[in-house]
This record gives sequence, C-alpha cells and structure tokens, in this order.
Amino acid sequence: MSIPAETPYPVGEPLALAENLQVVLAPNPSPMTFWGTNTYLLGKDCLAIIDPGPENAQHFSALRAAIGTRSVQHILVTHSHLDHSPLARSLSRHCGAPVLAFGDHRAGRSNVMKSLAADGLTGGGEGIDTAFAPDIHLADGDIVGGDWGEVRAIHTPGHIGNHLCFHWQDVLFTGDHVMGWASSLVSPPDGDLTDFMRSCRTLQKIDVAKYYPGHGPVITGPTARLHWLLAHREGRETQIREALVDRQLTVPALARLIYDDVAPALLPAAERNVFAHLIDLVERGLVEALPRLSNDALFRLNVRRDADGTGM
Repeated sequence: MSIPAETPYPVGEPLALAENLQVVLAPNPSPMTFWGTNTYLLGKDCLAIIDPGPENAQHFSALRAAIGTRSVQHILVTHSHLDHSPLARSLSRHCGAPVLAFGDHRAGRSNVMKSLAADGLTGGGEGIDTAFAPDIHLADGDIVGGDWGEVRAIHTPGHIGNHLCFHWQDVLFTGDHVMGWASSLVSPPDGDLTDFMRSCRTLQKIDVAKYYPGHGPVITGPTARLHWLLAHREGRETQIREALVDRQLTVPALARLIYDDVAPALLPAAERNVFAHLIDLVERGLVEALPRLSNDALFRLNVRRDADGTGM
C-alpha cells in the first residue's frame, strides 16, 4: 500500500485525540509502518508513554518537548520491534520512569516456534529489538495505575510472542496486532498465526469504542475490523489449501501464486505470511510438510484427513 503524502497526524507535534490522550507521530514512514509509529501520551500532569518508538533523535526531541515539565510515571511497550521499543531506553534515562512490557523478544513464543528457532529459523527482517529488556514484566491481566486511571495489559501474541494490547477506559491500544490500514505481519518464529487468531478472538470479548493502533489512524469500528482480520486470514487459508490440491509446493511457490499482485519488494513478507499459515495447517493436521516442518519443506494436503472427510 502506498503511503499518503499527508497524514491526519502532524509529524513530531503532539495532537490531542481525547481528554488526557495525545499522539506524537514518529518520522519513520515505510511500507511496513505506513506513515510512522504512533507514540501515545496518556494523562494530564503525570504521564504514561505507550510505544516510545524507534531510536531517532528527531522523535526523541519531539517527545521531550511534548512531555515538557510533566512527569512520566510509566513507559509501556506493546512489543519489541525496532519501530516501537528502542527509544524506551533513552526515554527512561531522561525521565527516570521504568519500562513495562511482557518480556524480551523471545518471550511468549509457542513450543512450535521455539522448536523452529532451535532448528535455525530466523526472522525475516522485521526488525527485532534484540537488546530490549523491560524493567517490569507485565503478565496478562496485570493492571498499571496512575493519575490517568488504570491500564490493563492483555497478552496478544501473534504478530510477535511478547505483544501486549493496553485497555484504558473504553479504548484499546492495539500496537501492531490490529491496524486499520493493513493486516498485521505474522512472521515465524517470532510471529505465530495460531496465536494471532486466538488473540483476535480474545479481543472480540472486550467491548470498547475505539482502537488506537501503532500505525495509522484510530479504528472507530473495532468489531468490524476484528471480523475482517479473521475473515482475511481464513480466506488466505482457503487459498493455500486450494493451491495444494493434487500437488506439492514450496513456500516461495505458494506465495507467488497467492500474492500475484504484490510488489516484488514485499514478496519476502508475503512468504513469511504463507509460512505462518502452513505451520498452523500442519499443527492442525490439514497439511503435511516433507520431509519435516521447515521453511524449505515441500507442502501437501494431508490426504489421510481428506479420506476421513475432515480435510478439504
């Protein structure tokens, strides 16, 4: 998707979104970050900062100006990608506030992803902040309080295992799990599609008016957006299974068939998404990996499941 020349958020300038809520847009637009990272300032006189963003001097200066003479009580990080977490270290040193998150970049991985990582599978260039380590670990359901009220941490692995969403009043800060401009990248071994779908269904049980994502504008129809995300992924699964009828294919071959309208520069990300689906299908017994599950395997439908009437 092309990045719009103008955005509703002015780069580097605090913009009020609601009472006690501002956003400062980082100057890091890209095909993966849309117009840049949204850093949220929660509170009036005493703040919580959500997702400080990339290690960028211009953004750091903008955040210091936006904070001004106010105090910062907590720095909350949704996940440890380079466009969300690195500036937390500099900001923490500047204002003396602790960094709170689920854990480091390996935290929250499922057993299958741990196994793939142990076999040598690495990320696909998504930009992992391998140095990230929170001062305080937040578990699912933990509550962080301040002058601005309470924020509840919701563990939403999928985009990455350590991903959190933050529930405040009648809104949810969704990081990269739910965005309005694109579906979230799920790239093994950091991303896990099985977890992603489960996390979407977890969020369906939380009734809020708006989502504030890590990139792009506010999402004013959370229910519809979650429905679209689930349907989108289910549609991709159908495409993959149909492509495997009566043949065996590799991840790159499947990606080229399914993402036939994607720019060449985005094909590596498309391959990662396809592999994420294949892992999920293998775990559910619908697809087989030959000779074993890996990014280089040949994939085919599980004919035994089909013979039982439980496959396609």
